[in-house]
Amino acid sequence: MRKKKLVLGDIYEIPLPNGLNAYGRLYREYTLAIYKKRCKSVLQLPPENEYEFFVGVYEDLLHDGEWKLVESRPFATEEETWAPPLYVRDMLNGKISLYIKGKMIPSTEEECKGLEAAAAWDRHHVVDRLMGETKWNDIL
Repeated sequence: MRKKKLVLGDIYEIPLPNGLNAYGRLYREYTLAIYKKRCKSVLQLPPENEYEFFVGVYEDLLHDGEWKLVESRPFATEEETWAPPLYVRDMLNGKISLYIKGKMIPSTEEECKGLEAAAAWDRHHVVDRLMGETKWNDIL
């Protein structure tokens, strides 16, 4: 079976254990921008792109059908397809870098404070975070 080509701007419905859904809009590098609003249907999602957080996910989560493709909101420009900066900490030497538009830039903890860590998340971790698990917050 061939994989469907992923399209930037596509919106995926993420079912939650409480009966609501979260929605994530696809950015470059398998990053989902998670909308702030939780609702029963994508039709209830506001037209504004108000995001709670950005999270990188494993590519297969976007192909296996468990998170359904429900809408597309194309980007106006190529520049908009990039998620905001992330940070990366080298586990061997402890050095920290900014990850911006596919490039690593040496940085400081102060410059990276409040940014998301660059990582690929699995489905259950994304759902845990959406349900209020906070063990991933404020790692930096």
